[in-house]
Amino acid sequence: MKHAFILIFLVIIFFSCEKGKANFVLKGTISDVTFSKKLDGATISLYQIIVGTSEEIFVASQTIGSDGNYSFTFPRDNMEKYILRITKENYFPLDQTIYFSSLSLNADNIRDYSTTAKAWVKLNFINDPNFGGNQLEYTIQQGKENVDGSCQHGTYTINTSTSYYCINDGNQLYSYLYFAFGPNDTGVKSVITTPFDTTELTLTY
Repeated sequence: MKHAFILIFLVIIFFSCEKGKANFVLKGTISDVTFSKKLDGATISLYQIIVGTSEEIFVASQTIGSDGNYSFTFPRDNMEKYILRITKENYFPLDQTIYFSSLSLNADNIRDYSTTAKAWVKLNFINDPNFGGNQLEYTIQQGKENVDGSCQHGTYTINTSTSYYCINDGNQLYSYLYFAFGPNDTGVKSVITTPFDTTELTLTY
């Protein structure tokens, strides 16, 4: 009887250890929205964060091929969450949080994501006294915001010649509504921003 009890105990320990050593499979596809294709050549890295901490611990990294696919197999350790980080030059980086509780051992964990190419717009405002205006109010209507290098949406007033650089998604519209005091001239200026390049948008007031 004693030996049977010991045997059962060892079996329980064995299967508990096996469960702890089980692996998660995280895989998916990364798409390039700008050119409507798969994002190849990007680096995708996986980090884990232990429960109760904020430290990112590197797990693995790989380069995405022409099919845009990635796949990570990693131990089922007691983590709070994982960070999937995708980077490629001249593309907006992605940081995706995947919580431990959302992962399954019984099937592949599919996570598909997408990003866009960077583009820039140079907003040129030329104050020309001969043109009749001495003050301009403009309101950004459409364009990238809440990322590094973006111009926050809102209404701005200027009275001198100046230029601003703003970042935008490639092949996307950038526009603002303007009102020039003096001649009381109003309208909309817009442009489609070229991927990986700077497109100029000039207004004389």
